[in-house]
Amino acid sequence: MYEGAHARPDGPSTVARVVQTARAYGFEGVVVRNHDDSSAEYDADRIEAEYGIDVVDGIEIRADSPDQASGSVGHYRSSKTILAIHGGTNEMNRFAVENEKVDVLAHPVAGSGDVNHVLVKAAVENGVRLEFNLGAVLRKSGGRRVRTIQSLRKLRELVDYYDAPYVVSADPASHLEFRAPRELRALGEQLGVSGAWIEAGLEEWRVLAERNRTIQSDSFIEPGVERGHYEEES
Repeated sequence: MYEGAHARPDGPSTVARVVQTARAYGFEGVVVRNHDDSSAEYDADRIEAEYGIDVVDGIEIRADSPDQASGSVGHYRSSKTILAIHGGTNEMNRFAVENEKVDVLAHPVAGSGDVNHVLVKAAVENGVRLEFNLGAVLRKSGGRRVRTIQSLRKLRELVDYYDAPYVVSADPASHLEFRAPRELRALGEQLGVSGAWIEAGLEEWRVLAERNRTIQSDSFIEPGVERGHYEEES
């Protein structure tokens, strides 16, 4: 299972510290999902060699408008293994699920954002994963936490009804905000979500990383077809 996390300068912890904690908690990989205005600098190969888990180069695009986000998607798509859009408004949520170049709609029910049948069907059509983000449940209290729980329950019902793709994350902004998979399973069960459902969402980060690395490789031609060792481009 993988976790999608933020590191310095998005948070106080270095990528190495984040990865060290992830390994100690039982994760097999970390998607470094810093926002596009807070890019992390790190040597993934060195960190992987030291800690023995996968380090995935991701990005979470935070934009004020779909036009701005579209430019950022075009800029980063070819260089990042996993590309997410920071949602939380109806406008940005719609942009993300209608764009097949986007891997993940992050924070879809944060802020004023809502997810409805139309958006979920678009996510299915374009292969965009909807994030079941547990960060606010773990770290907020009072009315905001209650609203988040209600929104996540609605999101889960829609995801299940349409068999939509999804990921799960505690969205840690430092190594201190990590939670082990077993803790996230237990939290999910408190929200009425099975532990297996939570695990599948954590595992989906790996699925995305492996798929996109294949697509970005020189041997990829189209789904189901890869270039052989001696096959040349026409």
